[in-house]
Amino acid sequence: MKMVWETRKILHHPDLKVAATAVRVPVFRSHSESINLETESPLTPQQVRDILSNAPGIVVEDDPANNVYPMPLYTAHKDEVFVGRIRKDLSCDNGIALWVAADQIRKGAATNTVQIAEMVVENNYF
Repeated sequence: MKMVWETRKILHHPDLKVAATAVRVPVFRSHSESINLETESPLTPQQVRDILSNAPGIVVEDDPANNVYPMPLYTAHKDEVFVGRIRKDLSCDNGIALWVAADQIRKGAATNTVQIAEMVVENNYF
């Protein structure tokens, strides 16, 4: 439920439909998430790859045929969010499924806090 509440809070959408499952595994750093998105209009997996590849702070690692996808072991101690295994979600008409891994200390707390503060100053949100 924490992921549901945080997602709604971050997106300022208290009624956003979110389904989340947390799995605790023995890793020192980095959290991973399986994410399913439903968009208003259809997007292909390649369109999603292109969009995410151009987003600041996102690294797309998406070549499952060659075992290239985000893993917590390799995302630890990095500021970026790593996304892969991008594919059509067959459970809904406009669905996309993807896998995300990121260092929860660097991106989830410390670095993210600094980036938010920089944005507040840069945009004069005082």
